[in-house]
Amino acid sequence: MVFMEQKCVLTIQDISCVGRCSLTVALPIISAAGIETSILPTAVLSTHTGGFTGYTYRDLTEDISPIVSHWKNLDLTFDAVYTGYLGSFEQLRLVSDIFDSFKTDENIVVVDPAMADNGKLYGGFSNDFPKGMAGLCAKADIIVPNLTEAAFLLGEEYKESYDEVYIENTLKKLYGLGCKNVVLTGVSFEPGKLGVATYNGKDITYYFTEHIDGYYHGTGDIYASTLVASILSCASLEKASKIAADYTVACIRATLDSNRERKYGVNFESCLPLLISLLAD
Repeated sequence: MVFMEQKCVLTIQDISCVGRCSLTVALPIISAAGIETSILPTAVLSTHTGGFTGYTYRDLTEDISPIVSHWKNLDLTFDAVYTGYLGSFEQLRLVSDIFDSFKTDENIVVVDPAMADNGKLYGGFSNDFPKGMAGLCAKADIIVPNLTEAAFLLGEEYKESYDEVYIENTLKKLYGLGCKNVVLTGVSFEPGKLGVATYNGKDITYYFTEHIDGYYHGTGDIYASTLVASILSCASLEKASKIAADYTVACIRATLDSNRERKYGVNFESCLPLLISLLAD
């Protein structure tokens, strides 16, 4: 039997002690794919912020540099560096430095610019934060914005109604930020269908799944984490975008079948066997 060397991802984002999002999602999903998952928590929350009140929040920005310095002394390397929610300009700066320190010709940098949805920035972000995030996206091999984040990254007005020409122009403008590949989520051209569009500087591809009504916390984190796991499992970007879409929809369906309040996030755990199956195909 021939054993392949295990790959390793570094994922940088906050962690909620209760609620499925950010690191609470990324760590188990990427690990389930057989990939070693290193984490750099940017903050610790008692719960995630969607649907809960009175949650605690501890900023870990000051811990980032000492942790990274230790890693440099250990000569650590990663097959991918994947970022999610980053809460300040200082965190953007520190993560940009991490990209400079750990990027190689062989690994990939994936940025999920988690900062907005439904036409609005998340609470706590200033109007100039997207410009800083755009600078981070310029260093990425792959960015994974939703339509709202795409509009903010480009400094444009968010549109609820659009056509294929708009999506393709948006993809090209996002590519123009400096990244090498774009995966745009939340795209829909007809009722009942929701999907993703990808662009690598040459080709645009689409993939659509069932559109399940309602808002589900953490689905963007599930999608981005699955995309990273799929790519490191040797899937092409196009195939990885499909696997991530199918898995995310399956997790939402599993949530609909559960009595658990939706504010606790999407039931991705029961669908992990499906993910492993999708990655094996």
